[in-house]
Amino acid sequence: MNSTIAALNALFDRIPRRHSLDNVKEINNIVAEFETQLIKIESINEFFEKNTAIFFEDLENVRSLVKKSTDNKASKKSKDNFFDEASGALKDSFEALLKLCADGGKLNN
Repeated sequence: MNSTIAALNALFDRIPRRHSLDNVKEINNIVAEFETQLIKIESINEFFEKNTAIFFEDLENVRSLVKKSTDNKASKKSKDNFFDEASGALKDSFEALLKLCADGGKLNN
């Protein structure tokens, strides 16, 4: 397993499920690190350049949901639901990227 896949798996394992101030900070850090990995993967070759755009869109959705989970006007339940949705979407995005990397078989580190 190469270093990119290992880094993605390590980030995936850190994704929090419960809403809290610390977990909001953690998920934002994970999103930033995931974006860095995406940029790295995107630059590998034309195959990945063409197939990674959707993941950047996914990250914008996750950021939006995390931001909603910190809205002072939202109820605790709404905040929890937004955060849970963001966490689930992020996990789905990670899983899809890992599958793309495995199917592409083109990651060389």
